[in-house]
Amino acid sequence: MKEISEIIRANKNGENRGIYAICSAHPIVIEAAIEQALKDDSPILIEATANQVNQFGGYTGMLPADFLEFIGKIADSKGYPRDRIIPGGDHLGPVCWVDESAEDAMKKAQELIKSYVTAGFKKIHLDTSMSCVDDPQNLPDKIVAERAASLCYIAEKTAVNLYGKSDLVFVIGTEVPPPGGATEEITELALTPTTRVKETLALHQNAFSQFGLEDAWQRVIALVVQPGVEFDHTSLIDYQSEKAQALKECIKTVPNIIYEAHSSDYQNDDAYIALIKDHFGILKVGPQLTLAMREGIFALSYIEEELIPVEQRSHIRDICEQEMLEAPKNWQRFYPVPASKGTLYRRYSYSDRIRYYWCQPRIQRAIDCLFNNLTNSGIPLPLISQFLPEQYRAIRNNTLIATPQELVKAKIKQVTQSYAQACWGQ
Repeated sequence: MKEISEIIRANKNGENRGIYAICSAHPIVIEAAIEQALKDDSPILIEATANQVNQFGGYTGMLPADFLEFIGKIADSKGYPRDRIIPGGDHLGPVCWVDESAEDAMKKAQELIKSYVTAGFKKIHLDTSMSCVDDPQNLPDKIVAERAASLCYIAEKTAVNLYGKSDLVFVIGTEVPPPGGATEEITELALTPTTRVKETLALHQNAFSQFGLEDAWQRVIALVVQPGVEFDHTSLIDYQSEKAQALKECIKTVPNIIYEAHSSDYQNDDAYIALIKDHFGILKVGPQLTLAMREGIFALSYIEEELIPVEQRSHIRDICEQEMLEAPKNWQRFYPVPASKGTLYRRYSYSDRIRYYWCQPRIQRAIDCLFNNLTNSGIPLPLISQFLPEQYRAIRNNTLIATPQELVKAKIKQVTQSYAQACWGQ
């Protein structure tokens, strides 16, 4: 955890330094992100969410240990040292079991924490902000803090039993946006008031103390607050630094702790630089990565239609639509729109619920077919210019190879480059 601690310290000292978290479990995204880290000679923070990866497999089917081995093998294939990967667990708490009683959900959350720490995850986001079925609708911050401390206790106990000591670092907070962005249309956001920041920190510090976690409190590195950034299905709220100056000044008075910005996807380059300067030193990016991947794959599917006979095509867009319609649980309640808008939201929404379907065998076979078709046929430059114009310029400048896989990764690296420039390039 030395590298992330040094980054936090530098940010606290006013240096324009931060780190971004790759919140994705797709191999093409992970590969592109590791290539970005190699280019920048930087550590890489890769996080799994409780929904993606848990003790029951999550929607990826991976246990925490499986996930670390999965990203480790990709790193090995690229010559990137595994010891520079900072593995993080995101939204670790009862989020997957909120339709159960708080007692049962927290028992499962404890097992979740154990499984992550045992696997070797080091950055732990303690997220107990959600209400369970027998909780009040608005969970009091004191209860959130107590539940977070109880999970921290399990994490610390597990680490000490396994390794003789704990070097875990923790992220806390009660104003935690939902994973993957807002589910309703948004037009404006209220920033977290500084009184709430101070109260949240005090409640958590007191709860940690009640569990005998004074040492762990010294390893709390970040607090999740609302900086005024968010996205819904088709619109964005842009960061306005001038509105966040009170938050910036507030965190300066707190030793060792910076802010972690969730839902920072889709911001402009200047916004990321400003967020880093304002001590939002950890930036989370998730749906934007798979959305960029989807853009690349769909662009290639249009190129395929120009080159390949219909009976040999992948039909990837149609197959994605079929999979989503046949298994609607991962998008239906998030897209409360008329049927006439359904296809638009399923394919193109900023919240990118299509990301839950890429691991389906039928979709994977279609992607393989798409890539094989275009590898065998070759892709004429005019078609790349038409459908992937920025990648076309890179090819013409001899910085990109015109293969399907590289073109898709180049789309993803447009996102990681923006974050990297803010974190490492200034």
